[in-house]
Amino acid sequence: MALSTRKSRYLASSIGLGLMLLVLAMQFGMVPGLDTLYQRLELSVYNQRMQLHLPETDNPDPRVVIVDIDEASLRKIGQWPWSRYRIAELIDRLNEAGAVVIAFDVLFAEPERNPVDEIVGRLQGSEGEHGALMNQLRRLEPALGADRELAGKLATSDVVLGYVFSDGSSASSGQLPPSLPLTNPQVMTGLVLPTKKGYTAPLAELQQAASTGGFFSIRPDPDGVVRRAPLLARYGGKLYGSLALETVRRYMFLQQATLKTGTINGEDYLEFIKLDKARTIPTDGQGRILVPFRGHKGSFPYVSAQAVLSGQADPDVFAGRIVLVGTTAAGLFDLRATPLDSVYPGVEVHANLIAAMLDEKYLTVPSWADGANLVFELIVGVLLVLLLPRISLLWLMLLTTSMAAAVTATTSWFWVYQGLVLDLAGPLLLIAAITVGNLSWGYFYESLTRHRLKDMFGQYVPPELVDEMSERPDEFDVAGKARELSVLFSDIRGFTSISESLSADELKRFLNRFFTPMTRLIFNHHGTIDKYVGDMVMAFWGAPIPVDNHAVHAIDAALAMQQEAQKLKSEFVKAGWPEVNIGIGINSGMMSVGDMGSEYRRSYTVLGDAVNLGSRLEGTTKYYGVGIVVGEHTRELAGERFVYRELDRVRVKGKEEAIHVYQPLCRREEAGEELLNEIKLLEKALSAFRSRHWEEAREMFARLQQIQPGLHLYSLYQE
Repeated sequence: MALSTRKSRYLASSIGLGLMLLVLAMQFGMVPGLDTLYQRLELSVYNQRMQLHLPETDNPDPRVVIVDIDEASLRKIGQWPWSRYRIAELIDRLNEAGAVVIAFDVLFAEPERNPVDEIVGRLQGSEGEHGALMNQLRRLEPALGADRELAGKLATSDVVLGYVFSDGSSASSGQLPPSLPLTNPQVMTGLVLPTKKGYTAPLAELQQAASTGGFFSIRPDPDGVVRRAPLLARYGGKLYGSLALETVRRYMFLQQATLKTGTINGEDYLEFIKLDKARTIPTDGQGRILVPFRGHKGSFPYVSAQAVLSGQADPDVFAGRIVLVGTTAAGLFDLRATPLDSVYPGVEVHANLIAAMLDEKYLTVPSWADGANLVFELIVGVLLVLLLPRISLLWLMLLTTSMAAAVTATTSWFWVYQGLVLDLAGPLLLIAAITVGNLSWGYFYESLTRHRLKDMFGQYVPPELVDEMSERPDEFDVAGKARELSVLFSDIRGFTSISESLSADELKRFLNRFFTPMTRLIFNHHGTIDKYVGDMVMAFWGAPIPVDNHAVHAIDAALAMQQEAQKLKSEFVKAGWPEVNIGIGINSGMMSVGDMGSEYRRSYTVLGDAVNLGSRLEGTTKYYGVGIVVGEHTRELAGERFVYRELDRVRVKGKEEAIHVYQPLCRREEAGEELLNEIKLLEKALSAFRSRHWEEAREMFARLQQIQPGLHLYSLYQE
């Protein structure tokens, strides 16, 4: 069934609308399985955006210094864990260098064994011999306790110890630091915030001596990449701060926090944390923030722990700074995958969080992000759904490319200048889906149209015209319309006697042999075959592809058909068939052209008075004894490109005025002097004839008959 252009556009818009709804359903978790695929795509795009929007600086941020327990430190000092004496010495060195706050991204969850316990244990059973020694060692035990030594250093320093929360196991060990002091603890009751089940914290002795503590547990996204980190965690009805948050609080002497919440679907969600009245930290509903990475690994100063312990480190690096103690050694398993690097030190993640809180520059997914994403994508999607089916391929590519660039630029502006992260994968996927959908439908519709045009016109018009029509399918259809066309009728003379002299099979081969070259010549001259009826061929010019010189093509085809008929004569005689002679009539004028017929049989044809006249002109070829007869309007349209022999003035049935009819002889450039002189003499003879100067006319027709003794026309006028 043929599709109109309007219906095709409606279908293309419907396909685009369906794809838009599918993408939105994927994005907002309405399609199980596909929503996960979309989230992975959004995360991947997020990685690219993070790399694209890195701050334009290569200088490390000096405010946060990382003391690195690296491979060199392990080789020089020994395997981890180090003695608490070493840790105490490290704190001493950093304090001497002027560090303001020291935060440990390592966990001191197990007590260090006292060397006295080990010696006394070995001496067990020999109290008689070593009793005095064992008693003396027990008196020394408190002084030799490494944990006590470290606790002493912690008590005189501003140190934040790290610990981890557990989501799965409820087992707990160690001691948690004091919870985050809140000005509005009542909001905790209805706040939707993940609750932790257990923890692993430092020894009570150490935690009590330290200034405070912060958790450093970070869960990566489903693809294993760390993009966000929690600032708060709930345990036992209380809130606890992260290592980065607690470090900033100690560094800036911020005491209390205020939770600002918002309501979504009747539930309270955390929107931001306010530290005293100085700092506001925006978070998502789970108390997390996106990590605003400053750059690749090394965006903060790194100092090897062994260099600090050996006194080789420059003390000015630490003066007035926040010091994070962490590790980049592969065996200590604190290397993470981030949007910037597949291997990134976990301690530097905390450094980035601290720097963001100091600068108050955050990346935030606002609570209204889902609504903004939906409205934004609806606008983009509806515009594309409405516009793409109505524009050309070039404009389609320009529009979709511009739209994708505008979407990217808009979301980049929000990211860079407002610190707001809106979805980019969704709009880009939407643009790509609707574009591919329209291109696919356009390809399918074009193929369907080509197939339809070939089915419709392949038997009527030359293949090259079908190809041309396929390039502009919207311009062609089978609906009836009125056009000025040229029509040709060709008939085999004496066909009745020919058909009686041949068997049925011979007659079929005779007609096939005749129609094949005649059809080829019509096609070669851009004609459309209307029908074959017995020995008659009907063709027309000017439809389905309009042409200005359809009359010229029709006459050229007729002259070529007469030449071909002369060639066929000798071939047919050799085959034992009768020789063939044809008469051709051509007329031009307004005709109705289109797909006509009944529900049982239809054909692409022409109708009208001009068509009927063309058929009658073919019939007059026998009377005038010529091969081709064209009407007056055909000659007017063809102009002086041909040399004509005027035949007569005839009055057609239904018309009051007579028309001139002509025999086209050849192209004017092919005409010789003798032929042109004959035509001039004929014009004079006809003028005398119509003026009733009979003797003068008879004399000139006699001369013409001598020039063309075999032409019946001149004999007719003589009679």
